[in-house]
Amino acid sequence: MAASALCQSVFLLVSLLLGTCQLKGLSEPLSVSPGSLKFAIDSTYQSFSLLWSVHGLLDHQEIQMNFQIQISRINKSNAIWKGDYITTVKSNAPVHWSWESELPLECATHFVRIRSHVDDARFPQLRSWSKWTAWKEIRVLNPLSPGKNFSLFPKDNLVEAGSNMTVCYVSRSNGSEIDCFLENERIHGEALTPHVTAFILINVPFLRPTGMNMHCRENSTNELKDGLVIYVSKMLEDPKNFSCETQDLKTVNCTWDPVAVTAPVKLHPSNKVQPPESYALHESFSQETKVCEHNTWCTWQVAEDSQDGYNFTLQIQNIFRKRSVNLAFNLTHRVHPRPPFNFFLENMNSTSALVSWKVQPLRKSSTFLCQVECLHDEHVMEQVNISVGMHGECLLSGLEPDTQYLARVRCAYGNHLWKWSDWVGQRFTTLDVAPSAPDVWRTVDSVPGGYNVTLHWKLPPKDRAWRKVLFYNITVENLDEASTPNLLSVPPTLRDAAVTLGSSTHRISVTATSRGGTSPASAVVIAGGSADDEEVEEKRVMGTADGVFLSWKPRSGDAEGYVVEWYEQALGPLHGLQWKKLGPKSTHTVISPDAFRPGIRYNFRIYELSTKLMASLLEKKTGYYQELVPLVNPQVTVDQLNAHSFTLSWKDYSTESQHGFIRGYYVYLKSKMQHCAQVDKRVTLPDNSSYCKYEINDPEQKTFMAEHLQPKSTYEFFVTAFTSAGKGPNGTFTEITTADEYDQMLLRVLLPMGFCVTLIMVIFYMKIQWMKRHCYPDIPDPYKSSILSLIKSKSSNLTILSPQDCTPDAIEVVDRLEGSKTQPTQKSDTKMELPLSASPQPFAFADQNPSDGRACICFENLTYNQQVPDPCSCDHSPVPPTTPPHHLGLFSSLENIWKDYMTSLDEVPAGETGVNYVSQLTSPVSGGKDSLPTDPLVAAQCSEYKIQMVVPLGAPLSPHTEDCSLCPSAP
Repeated sequence: MAASALCQSVFLLVSLLLGTCQLKGLSEPLSVSPGSLKFAIDSTYQSFSLLWSVHGLLDHQEIQMNFQIQISRINKSNAIWKGDYITTVKSNAPVHWSWESELPLECATHFVRIRSHVDDARFPQLRSWSKWTAWKEIRVLNPLSPGKNFSLFPKDNLVEAGSNMTVCYVSRSNGSEIDCFLENERIHGEALTPHVTAFILINVPFLRPTGMNMHCRENSTNELKDGLVIYVSKMLEDPKNFSCETQDLKTVNCTWDPVAVTAPVKLHPSNKVQPPESYALHESFSQETKVCEHNTWCTWQVAEDSQDGYNFTLQIQNIFRKRSVNLAFNLTHRVHPRPPFNFFLENMNSTSALVSWKVQPLRKSSTFLCQVECLHDEHVMEQVNISVGMHGECLLSGLEPDTQYLARVRCAYGNHLWKWSDWVGQRFTTLDVAPSAPDVWRTVDSVPGGYNVTLHWKLPPKDRAWRKVLFYNITVENLDEASTPNLLSVPPTLRDAAVTLGSSTHRISVTATSRGGTSPASAVVIAGGSADDEEVEEKRVMGTADGVFLSWKPRSGDAEGYVVEWYEQALGPLHGLQWKKLGPKSTHTVISPDAFRPGIRYNFRIYELSTKLMASLLEKKTGYYQELVPLVNPQVTVDQLNAHSFTLSWKDYSTESQHGFIRGYYVYLKSKMQHCAQVDKRVTLPDNSSYCKYEINDPEQKTFMAEHLQPKSTYEFFVTAFTSAGKGPNGTFTEITTADEYDQMLLRVLLPMGFCVTLIMVIFYMKIQWMKRHCYPDIPDPYKSSILSLIKSKSSNLTILSPQDCTPDAIEVVDRLEGSKTQPTQKSDTKMELPLSASPQPFAFADQNPSDGRACICFENLTYNQQVPDPCSCDHSPVPPTTPPHHLGLFSSLENIWKDYMTSLDEVPAGETGVNYVSQLTSPVSGGKDSLPTDPLVAAQCSEYKIQMVVPLGAPLSPHTEDCSLCPSAP
């Protein structure tokens, strides 16, 4: 018992001694501080690295410690940064730490010191800080080159777009006289010392790949001191459209969109170059990583019997940041097969072809879904989907003869459809055949003796053989008379032809010929005595969104069919004629909107075809598929303007050439008084003004009377037409002013008065002319007397009075024979009296004077009041009141006088006849040509008129008596 107690005491003592020794061994390294502090400067990245050691640790001993680092700038008291650095320290192993400065290290001196404590959980009670190490000065030696007094820092620095940076300059002299510019824009900095100034650039932009320029100048001399280039790198973007797939389940192909290049361009070879972005592909299940050599794609080899699931991460990294994107997928769900091969066309004819191909296998019992297409003119004509293994084929049917097609095929993995393979195809042309029968129609115009027929034909929409037509044949047969058919050949570019026919019935056939043969004939029959201008009432039709609906009533029960034709009214049936043939039981049809244009008027004709293919007109219709508003407004004229109304007229406005049926007109009338004859016609505008709106619903009424207006007031009017689509274009109002009411009343009085006065003046003037013509006629011209021409025709020696031989107041022209004078052999007592009531004559004939045998012709002038003396005297005696005023008596007397006068001329010897002209105021002629009157003028006793006479020489002159007068005296 005592021995066991002794052993226990010894064991406790040894344990105590061992624990004390262990505690001493463990406590010694914990009280140490860092030492042997060293540094290294990296100007490229504006950073410095610290290196120190921890003394007193046991060999192979590791302990976690916390180092507190403090950094000052310019002087030791100016602390700018303080932080902790926790790391595991090994015995005899130095500790590394680096720090990046925002200020270039060339611009300021930095100071660093460190202290530490044990940061190990095994010794929580021993965490006191050690003492600070001595300040370690860090500076760049000789930042200014020899011979250089000024410099900007940092040189050739690289920053990321959108980040901040600090630039400084160092000057040997005082830098207050220096101005600095960034991209020619002055910037202001902060003076750290008299020789150092710092500039903080916020959110540096990416301007150009060659970087940004900064320079400094001395402001007094504008001398360039120094400059530098700031290279800016674009911010790295996330990769986009990252995708992976396989073509053979052996290789995975991953692709992504190109990432914008972030590195700037270096202009000088000595400048440092930013390393390009690095790309890596990491697979998380296998924990494998592959560095990609390309910047848009990367491949991954699939191991045999490996998993089908993959989780890829694409990593892109540059010196500033790292970007990544993740994609997880099953490999069998992302199969993009290779294109099919061994593609062939077999058993090709005019309407079908057989295609065959092969597919690259993937695994055992793999199936593919293949898609076969047949294209014509880039349009898919047929598409077929087929499931195949390694070999596939497909029959293309329903093809058109002599037509070029493209057959192609592509395939996809049948188990899980991901993507189609690329197309594989081949072009081919089917064999040629004869074309189908053309669709023929005609227009017929009557001409004298027959008809002008214009044939039209069009191609069947699904007959491709029409594209190879060589020519068309037109055959004309006379069905009423036995004759040889006429054949006309038309080139393939034409779709119509004109023929002239007689009045008989004719059959016209059209065929098309191609390399494959001749088509069946299409015929129309033109019956004698029929034309398209039959008298049928024309009706209106309107279109809808579905087209134009037409209906008709059959005329007979045995119709072969119906034909509906239409054309633009402005162009006529010979330009742009379209038609549609329908079956015998059709009574309506709808023409699709594709055949029409909005705002165009079309004429429709519906024909019934008999069993003999003769067409008869059933109905005429006209209309629009879609009406538009009128194109122009009427040209309005103003009529019947007065104080209370005026009339607007637009009779020249055409209603047929518009973009729709004119349904009527709107008349807008406004005035300052804003008064409307009808309250419901008043329209208020947004500006509180108003106008009167009148609607005319009769398109043929092209006048409008504005009534109940105010006198001497200004009105504005505007007229526009309207259709079912709306009214015409907006126009300007025309201003008009009504007349003054008092002026109009005065005009009503003055106009009748003026008319009456004018009428009275006209009547008075006509009366004066009548009185002058009957009482005071114009003096006749003796030279223009018809009697002189009779005298001259009787004797060529008769002389007409000439003014050269006349003396004033006495003109006498005498042609006498020397030494002989003939005595009168006959005398006549004939004389004539004119009634006073008869119209005055321009001249009168006097009888022959028995005394000298000369004929006396008196020309009467009622203007004067004188009497002509002898040798010829025409006295004017009053006419007895019993003498009837009848012109026939005058003409009878003149005829008797003329006969007596011609008898007397026959008795006058030739050569003794002369003409004497006696003035109204002359004295009687007593001598020859040279003798002048000596007696004074004697006033007439029996007349107030003068007498003009033509006296043939040698004729006997009667003595001056009142019985010789021929002229009536004035009343």
